[in-house]
Amino acid sequence: MQIGNSLPSFAPAPPVAPARPLSADVSPDIARADQPPATPMQEAQADSSASGREEADRSPTDGRAGESAPSAQQQRLEQLEIAELSQRDREVRAHEQAHAAVGGQYAGAPSYSFKRGPDGQRYAVSGEVSIDTAPVPNDPEATLRKMEVIQRAALAPAEPSAQDRRLAAQAQAQAVQARVELAELRREEAVAAAEARQTREEARRGEEQAPARERQSRPAAPSLDLYRRLGESPTPDSRIDLLA
Repeated sequence: MQIGNSLPSFAPAPPVAPARPLSADVSPDIARADQPPATPMQEAQADSSASGREEADRSPTDGRAGESAPSAQQQRLEQLEIAELSQRDREVRAHEQAHAAVGGQYAGAPSYSFKRGPDGQRYAVSGEVSIDTAPVPNDPEATLRKMEVIQRAALAPAEPSAQDRRLAAQAQAQAVQARVELAELRREEAVAAAEARQTREEARRGEEQAPARERQSRPAAPSLDLYRRLGESPTPDSRIDLLA
C-alpha cells in the first residue's frame, strides 16, 4: 500500500555530519544520542515497519487460534467415543457375567474382544461364555435339571441376545425330551414294582396254602376197628371139600 501521499509536506533536512562509528565500549543509548533527530519520513517508515512486525507477530497466534476450534471439536469427539466405549464395556461385562453366574458348573469363564480407545485404554466390545448343553447319559432326571439351569442362564442378562434366545429354546426342547424319557422310565419302574408286588403276593399265598395241600396229599391212617372185627370173627375151617 502506498502511504507517501498521505503524509504532510515537509522541508528537506539540512545535511548532517556522518555518524561516528561506535566503539566497543559505547552503549546503544549513547550512540542514539549522538545521531541526529529522525525526520517525519523516517518516523513514518519506522511506524510502518513496527506495524509490519506486529502483524507478523500476530499471524502465528491468529493461525493457532483458528486451529483451536478443530482441535476442541476433535477432543469432544474423542470424549464421546470414550464414553460410548465405557458404556459398552460395562454392558458386555455385565451380560457375560450374568450368564456365568447363573450357569454355574455348566458355564465357563467369560472371554472378551477388546477395542483400544483414543485414550489408549482397552474396552470390551463383545464377549462370550461357553455352556455345556449335552444331556446327561442315561439319566433323564439329571438332564431335565441341567436344561432348566441352562435355560435360566441363557435368559439371565437384562437384554438377552438372539443367540441367547436360541440357546434357551434349545435347552427347553431338550428339557421336554427329558420329561418324556423320565415319564417313560417312571412308568416302567411302576410296572416293574407292580410285578414284583404281585410275585411277592403269590409267593405269600403259596406259602399259606402249602400246609393244606400237604394235609390233603397225606394218606389216611388205618382204622383200628377193622382189626378188632377181624379178631372177633370165628376161625375159618381149614378143610376144603372137593365136589365132583
